[in-house]
This record gives sequence, structure tokens and C-alpha cells, in this order.
Amino acid sequence: MKPASLITRKTVQRLHCCYFILLCLALAVSHVQAEVAVPPLKRHVTDLTATLSAQEVASLEQRLAAFESTGGSQIAVLMIPTTQPEAIEQYAMRVAETWKPGRKGIDDGVLLLIAKNDRALRIEVGYGLEGAITDAAAKRIIAEIITPLFKQGHFGTGIQAGLEAVMRLIQGEALPPPQAKPSANTPSDLDNFLSILIFSLLLGRVLQVFLGRLAGSGVTGVGLGFVGWLISSSVMMAIIIAIVAFVLNLFLHANPGIYRAGRGWSGHDRYRGGFGGGGFGGGGFGGGGASGRW
Repeated sequence: MKPASLITRKTVQRLHCCYFILLCLALAVSHVQAEVAVPPLKRHVTDLTATLSAQEVASLEQRLAAFESTGGSQIAVLMIPTTQPEAIEQYAMRVAETWKPGRKGIDDGVLLLIAKNDRALRIEVGYGLEGAITDAAAKRIIAEIITPLFKQGHFGTGIQAGLEAVMRLIQGEALPPPQAKPSANTPSDLDNFLSILIFSLLLGRVLQVFLGRLAGSGVTGVGLGFVGWLISSSVMMAIIIAIVAFVLNLFLHANPGIYRAGRGWSGHDRYRGGFGGGGFGGGGFGGGGASGRW
């Protein structure tokens, strides 16, 4: 028969082992619970609580899109039920780092996060706007403008009023103007380049019938290079177009698949609009801003 002390010692060791396993499981569960999913970015305003009406979302979206197009700064609004068990500050940083509102290198983005069931909200400010929207200014906007309206149940009005105050502060900051984005109706240099090359294949084939393969390719290259210079006003671009057109017509003129491939192509497919589930402009955040409750 084993001594009682030995049995007790083994029992204690087993209990310690069980406690350690239970602690590991508890930590693992808490870690999983902490990872509240960041929703995909599809527009400036995301309401996962069905609090805002379609008209309110459309109005806010139109206002923020217009502000971005005129000033360049990007503001995002996210309304969710809760951030628990994470603090709203931690979750806001995860959203900001995932969505990246603001222009890269300028860091002029702002995130307004509202956790409705927690009765909490936060204004997260990008690096480039921390001088314009100080922590104290963000706190005043929350306490004096947004939360009084939230307490009355006017969420759409509160968000609108808070955003207008934020935008006024941003407008007082000297920021680089927004860069013009390519329009779906405006061909880019690449569109022009490819269109010229496709046309050169058709023109070169006709000229080769009358002038021969070498002479026809040469005339096509020179002619298309001149057209490229007129369009781009770049001598380098004209030389590149001339060389590429000459080589293509000299060696690839007999491949009919090239002409068939060229007919259905449209360079405008690259500009589909929207966010496509990705980020904004790549803005950086360092934790500036303020939180509040109502």
C-alpha cells in the first residue's frame, strides 16, 4: 500500500495540471471572443444595426463623398451593436488599420465609430489631422454635439451634426488638394497606347499589301508614332509607339487572333468605382481622438 503523502502529492500535481489546462482554454476562448470581425468596406457609411434609414445613409454618403472629392480627406462611419469584450478604443484602431481612411502619406482620415448597445462612440483621427482635430476638440464634438442628440434618439441627426463639425475643422487645415481620378469616360495614356497599337495592326496589314512587309511596317510605325506624339505630346512615347508598331507589324501581322482579341477589349473595366471590399487611400493612425458615452 502506497503512503498517504505520495497519494496526496500526485493528487495535487494532477489538480495543478487540470487548472493549467482550464486556464489555457479560458484564455483561448477569451481571445476568440475578442476578435470581433471588422466588416468589409463598401461605402463611407456602414450601419450594421439598421438604425439609420435608407434616406439618412444616402444623405450621409453623398455628403462624405462630396467632401472627399473637394478636399481629399476621407471620413468613414461605422455603426455596430457592440465592440465587447474589446474596448471601443481597441476596436476602433483595428477598423482604422483595416479600412485605412485618408490618403497615404497625408494620413488625413477620420473614423466615427458608434457601438449602439454599449452606448459608446469614438472619433479616431489620422496622423495628419491630429493638429486640426485635437483630442480635446474631438471630445467636445462628442460631448456637446453628438451625444445630446443620441440621448434623444436622433442618431442620424447626431451623426450628421458631428461630421459637419469634424469637416469644419479639417477645412481649416492646410492639406494638399485631391488628385483628379481617372473618369470612366476619359481614356488613360494606357488606353490610348493600346488603342493605337490595335489600330496599327489593321493599318499595317493594309499597307503591307501595297508596299510589302518591311516597307509597310516601317510606314505604319512612323505614322503611328506621329499620332502618338500628337496625343501625348511626348517624344519618348512617340518613339516607343513607333518601334512597337513596327515590330508588331513586321512579325505578328499574320496572326489573326490578335485582331479578334482587340475587338472586345475595353480599358474602362479597370475603373469600376466603389471600394470593392478593400481599403480607402492608405491613411495611418496613431490613436489620436476621443471616446464618449451617452
